Amino acid sequence: MEIARLADLTGTKYPARRWTRNIVGGASPIKTQAFAMGYVVLEPLGGQVPWHNQDQEEVYFVLEGTCEMCLGTERRTLNSGEAVNIPSGVFHQLTNIGPTPAVMIYVYGPAGEVSHWRQELAGTLPKAGVGATPPLPAGACPQTA
Repeated sequence: MEIARLADLTGTKYPARRWTRNIVGGASPIKTQAFAMGYVVLEPLGGQVPWHNQDQEEVYFVLEGTCEMCLGTERRTLNSGEAVNIPSGVFHQLTNIGPTPAVMIYVYGPAGEVSHWRQELAGTLPKAGVGATPPLPAGACPQTA
């Protein structure tokens, strides 16, 4: 039986001020093919999953805190207990806009690493509106990494 215990997962701290732990897939002891799931803590006032897109369909579920969600040309506030569907190929960004850590769970499928993780760690993640990426929606929090 494969069991992943959140407290035992070291995860990765990213330049955009978030800590991500793979619960299913990636570095987790639970390996799947159909989907991956992770637990993310965004630091107060600006911790972020930067503007990116990916081939996988994804859902973000905010467990704690208040976040700004940018999805394509839309910008909305997500609060604790709210989820958002992210279609395949659509640029998106999540930013903690509150004074306390925000916590969210992501689920995407199929499983596998998404390229923005490696790009952010390497410092090569394109900034919103630069290169091939579209700009962030009007009024959005700036991209930090």
